[in-house]
Amino acid sequence: MTRYLSISDGDNRVDFETAVLAGSAPDGGLYVPERLPSVSLEQLTKWRQLTYSELAFEIISLFIDRACVSGADLERLIDTSVSDFFSPETVVHRPLNSHPEVTIQELFHGPTLSFKDIAMGFVVNLFDYFLQRRGERRTLLVATSGDTGPAAGYAVSGKQSLEAWLFYAAGFVTEEQERQMTTLMTDNVHTLRVLGSENGSDDLDQLILQLVDDHELRQKLQFSSVNSVNWARVMMQTVHYFYAYLQVAKIIGEPINFAVPSGGFGNLCGGALAREMGLPVGHFIVANNRNSCLTELFESGLYREKRVLNCPSSAIDISSPSNFWRYLYFATGCETHKIKAWRAQLAVAGELQFDANTMAQYRRGFLSRSIDDRQTLETMARLYHDEGYLIDPHGAVALAALLDVQPHLIADSPSLCLATAHPSKFPKVVADALQLPVSECPPATAHVSLQQAKLLSQRVYECEYQNILTVVKNTLLKVHADGV
Repeated sequence: MTRYLSISDGDNRVDFETAVLAGSAPDGGLYVPERLPSVSLEQLTKWRQLTYSELAFEIISLFIDRACVSGADLERLIDTSVSDFFSPETVVHRPLNSHPEVTIQELFHGPTLSFKDIAMGFVVNLFDYFLQRRGERRTLLVATSGDTGPAAGYAVSGKQSLEAWLFYAAGFVTEEQERQMTTLMTDNVHTLRVLGSENGSDDLDQLILQLVDDHELRQKLQFSSVNSVNWARVMMQTVHYFYAYLQVAKIIGEPINFAVPSGGFGNLCGGALAREMGLPVGHFIVANNRNSCLTELFESGLYREKRVLNCPSSAIDISSPSNFWRYLYFATGCETHKIKAWRAQLAVAGELQFDANTMAQYRRGFLSRSIDDRQTLETMARLYHDEGYLIDPHGAVALAALLDVQPHLIADSPSLCLATAHPSKFPKVVADALQLPVSECPPATAHVSLQQAKLLSQRVYECEYQNILTVVKNTLLKVHADGV
C-alpha cells in the first residue's frame, strides 16, 4: 500500500484518502508519498498515443491503490473532471512561428479559463467521492490570488458533501476573476472580499492558518483545503508535463525545457516531481514577475518573504512559495529532520540562507528570471504583432524568461512555455499591452462565459483586514448556524 507522510515528520504514515481529506498534516507540514514511482523511457513510449484522460489514469494510478479508488471509479472521476471544458482537447499545444523551438502549452480551456481547472475539478470530485462514501461533510477554506478561487468555487458548486469559502483581497484580482466567484449562486459556496490587505493572498493564507489552528472552530466546521498544499493537486499537475513531453518530443529520451510562470511553486512542483519520476527535462525556467522571491531563492539561496507587489500577472503575486518545501524534501534526500529544522529557523528569523551544498542540490536543472511589468506587456504586444497570437500576462512572463535564458540552454532544444490563463481574464492588461481601448482589442480579449457573468448579480461578504480573524470567524459560525 502506498503511504503518505509529512515532509517534516517521518514517523507517522497515513493512506491516500486520509492525506487528501486532511489537506495538511497535523504538524503543519505537507504530505508526500513515501517514495515517488519511477517511469521508464519504455513506459513513456507506450504512453505516447494516449489522450490526456488516458494518460492521467495511468500516472495517477501509480499513486493510488485500487483498494482506495477502483480503476473504474478513477476513470470516471478523471473523465467527469474534464467533461465541461471549452475545447475538445483538455490541453492544447501551439507551436510559435516566430520562435520555432518554442511551443505554447495552453492550459486554460477549463470552465473558469485557467490551468487550475485541470487539477481542481479532479481533486474536488475526489473529495466528494471519499466524503459520500464516509457520509461526511467538509468546509474548504480557499485563499486565491485570482484563479484558484474561481476554479474551486465552480468545482464545489452544488456538491452536498462540501462547503467552500473563497477569500480574495480587493485590488489583487481582476474584475473578471472576481465575477467568476461572486456570481456563483449556489448555497454551498461563499465569497469574501477583504479590504485593506497589503500582501494579497499571502495575508489570506495566514488567516486560514489561524482559523485552522482554532481547534474548536476546526472541529465544528471540519476544515480542509484544496489549495496546492493538498497533495492531490500537485500529483494531478504532474500529468500535463508528461502529456506535453509526449506531444512535443521528436524522440523519447530527448530533454525538453519548461518555462513556468511561478508564484507559490505548486505548478512547478508538479513538473519537478515529474522529472524525479523519470521525465526527461533539460531545464525548468522559474519565471517570476516583480515578486521575485523564487528568483532570489534560486540565485542566492535566500528564502525570505517580502511585501507583495501588484503586477499585471496577478495570479503569481505571491511571496510565500509553500510548495518549494515539498520539492526541497525530495531534492535533498527526503530527510524530514532537515525540513523541520529549516522551517523552524525561518519561523524564528523571518528568513533562511541555504548553504552551498543544499543550493546545489535544489538548483539542479533550474534557471530563474524575474520579469518586470514593462517586459511583460512588451512580450504580449510583440507576440501578437509577430503572429497574431494573444498570450495572457502570466504566459508572457514565462515566455520572456524563456527567451532571456535561451543562451544557457542546449542549442535548438525544444521548449514548452506554459500559458496558465485565458487572456480574456485580463482585458485591461491586454489593452495596455496593445495600446488600444478594450473595445478595440482582438476577439480573444473576450470570452462568452465572462460576458455572461457581467449580466448576473453578485453576492459577496466584505470585511476590512483590520480585525479580520474575529470578523471572519464570526461570519463562518453565523452562516454555519443558519445552514444547520
